[in-house]
Amino acid sequence: MIEPTTKRLRVEVLIVLGLSLGQSGIFASWKLVERYLSPKPIGSQTATLRPSASTVDVMDLVYQLLRIGFSLVPVALAFFLLSSGLSRARDRLGLVWGRASASVPRDLLKGAGLAALIGIPGLGLYVVGRALGQNVKIDTSGLPEEWWAALVLILAALAAALLEETVAVGYLLARLGEMRWRVPAAITASALLRGSYHLYQGWPMALGNVVMGIVFALAYLRWKRLGPLIAAHAFLDLVSFVGPEIVPAEWLEALHLA
Repeated sequence: MIEPTTKRLRVEVLIVLGLSLGQSGIFASWKLVERYLSPKPIGSQTATLRPSASTVDVMDLVYQLLRIGFSLVPVALAFFLLSSGLSRARDRLGLVWGRASASVPRDLLKGAGLAALIGIPGLGLYVVGRALGQNVKIDTSGLPEEWWAALVLILAALAAALLEETVAVGYLLARLGEMRWRVPAAITASALLRGSYHLYQGWPMALGNVVMGIVFALAYLRWKRLGPLIAAHAFLDLVSFVGPEIVPAEWLEALHLA
């Protein structure tokens, strides 16, 4: 099989990002501009991560599941593109289990450690950003109080983790490496991409996600496994989505989170 040229790989990367996180980054960038142009201070604005899609409950559920399902199409595309030749995407991304050093519990343990490393300072950054009036208030759920709301939030957290880590780290670093990018440049590109699609939350949160991107990329290059990153991201999002539903309101208000 003929190896793709650098030009072809560059076009491929632009297409994949244009269909997924790169598109989100552009919209998030303009959303931040809009927030600063608004007469309402950015600190008084709200971003709803999982808004309701319909006033009809059953249709809201259908739309939510469709959104989650279609959000994973770029993941399938990345796997397809990385499976060319004799290689398999699962092997290249370190998503093969069975050995003592490559087990699901081991990936989950590493993921929990990464989540703690990123999550605790990240919460502090959010609080500081809110105090400075540079972060919007994050409303993790605009869903109705229905039996399926928690399920949708959990599925959305898992889908976001799979999408972002597969595209922003596994796929992008693989392709940039094939284009002979130096490792620091590839890590920077991955981290800036992650920060870009969080700009709608305010620049402090975007900056925090750039740092998260650097840490995650370094961890991936060291472990050669995407599993711990997906697990860490899922843990972080599950806490973010479900936490506000179970933490007392007065605690959230004291931390400027409500």
